[in-house]
Amino acid sequence: MRRSGMAVVVAVLAGLASAPALAAGEKGTADEAVAMTRKAVAFLAKEGPDAAFAAFTGKDARFTDRDLYVIVYGQDGKCLAHGANPKLVGKDLIENQDTDGKFYIRERVELARSKPSFWQDYKFTNPATKKIEPKSTYCETAADKIVCVGIYK
Repeated sequence: MRRSGMAVVVAVLAGLASAPALAAGEKGTADEAVAMTRKAVAFLAKEGPDAAFAAFTGKDARFTDRDLYVIVYGQDGKCLAHGANPKLVGKDLIENQDTDGKFYIRERVELARSKPSFWQDYKFTNPATKKIEPKSTYCETAADKIVCVGIYK
């Protein structure tokens, strides 16, 4: 009985030790991206742009989860908040292209002018893997802002 009890303890500890590695490998889902976008839109409306952009870019745990993070653009293509790369904040990215030559920010701005919410596909560097991967981003327009959270496929 004592040996089997020790085996259970060892198995549990081994499982716990591998849990962070498993969690780190999980990808966010489309439903989680939509939920985080809606939470970000509500936070932006309640707290205002200064507090919201600081929270989104500052990797506030409410707006960052695994490979999910909030990004916000102005209707002119200027990056206002970026949960994965703060160096992009304040830059005009309207001419940015993905590896296939797609002007994804220009397309995002055009979609936001005609739709209150939408999904957009392009390629982007996954902050978890550091590799360029297919990405699908859910966006909602909030006042004159485009608030988005994407998933890596």
